[in-house]
Amino acid sequence: MSDTPTPSGPLCGLRVFDLTRVLAGPTCVQMLGDLGAEVIKIEKPGSGDDTRGFAPPFLPGSSESAYFAGVNRNKRSVTLDIAQPEGQALAHRLLGRCDILVENFKAGGLARYGLGWEQVRGAHPGLIYCSITGFGQTGPYAARPGYDSLVQAMGGVMSLTGEPDGMPQKVGIPVADLFAGLYGCIGVLAALRHRERTGEGQHIDIGMLDTHVAWLANQGMNYLATGENPPRLGNQHPNIVPYQVFATADGHVVLSIGNDATFRRFCTAFDLAALPDDPHFATNAARVANRALVTDTLAPVLARHPTAWWVERLEALSIGGGPINRLSEVFADPQVKARNMVVEMAHPTAAGGTVKLLANPVRLSATPADYRLPPPLLGADTEAVLGELLGLDPAAIAGLRERGVI
Repeated sequence: MSDTPTPSGPLCGLRVFDLTRVLAGPTCVQMLGDLGAEVIKIEKPGSGDDTRGFAPPFLPGSSESAYFAGVNRNKRSVTLDIAQPEGQALAHRLLGRCDILVENFKAGGLARYGLGWEQVRGAHPGLIYCSITGFGQTGPYAARPGYDSLVQAMGGVMSLTGEPDGMPQKVGIPVADLFAGLYGCIGVLAALRHRERTGEGQHIDIGMLDTHVAWLANQGMNYLATGENPPRLGNQHPNIVPYQVFATADGHVVLSIGNDATFRRFCTAFDLAALPDDPHFATNAARVANRALVTDTLAPVLARHPTAWWVERLEALSIGGGPINRLSEVFADPQVKARNMVVEMAHPTAAGGTVKLLANPVRLSATPADYRLPPPLLGADTEAVLGELLGLDPAAIAGLRERGVI
């Protein structure tokens, strides 16, 4: 009998066959796991997910990669060589016990192992099969590998990020990977609803470039409306002014003024009462058109006082403003702490027996995120899963191990 904690959550009772690695796919699957799905993470014997080697840093007192730990909780690790026919046969047997397959091999990559969508759909008609790739399953770039910085560049975000006279910049976290994973999760949830009504599974095709273009949002619409490439604006907003970083007496503050009434309230409070009646400042459209004048006028005012002084007074006036926190300040922030955005879980190799992880931000009142399994050691659950789901006895499992299948 397994001592694995029983899942809870809205996806309790569903099982995921996880053929993902690195970040986009594991992000999708960890969300499904946090929502209660049982996850079987298939890893290559001897090496596993590439991110097991993305270190340092390691978990404190451990040889386990912090990168891997960040997106692999609530998963059971099974080592299985799907390049061997015997491994492929085991994969198909496990698929028969699963509801969802998520993979992020290159387009068509799993077909060589007999695990492509067209190869499994007949035997598993209710299977939801989610593929996350750099460029999707069709189009002239479909065969190309996808990487976060490459997609940030090709998807336009890098052209919009950075100082006006500086180099294009990527975002400081791998947003192309993360958004692809989250869109993949949304697709899986929608497909589950369809299966609930019809009994039919389906293929979900997520391309990182597609998802990147989709979240160009206001800047994408700015281009579609005008036909003009938006310029890089550094820390300024393309459609709202003032909505940017200003230097203070001891650092910086973000000032976010979203409408004309708030701008008037700001000016009245800080000895700038004449500005809202000046045609260069009176409306947001005027302020956008006179961006440099607005910035040059407000900059010396913001520079008179330290950041904390501004944050306190802006909050009292219900005006958007805040500090630019380093991560040490983020995790010490009372709001972040009150929202329990760090979760501590038992871990077999971490110092003190526990590891701190980023919490799931989705707050469900009846079925909250379920933190039941720490990021797994490589192959830690192979024997248990093969025994529980396929009924293999210890001798059979030992034979598989001797032949390098697991």
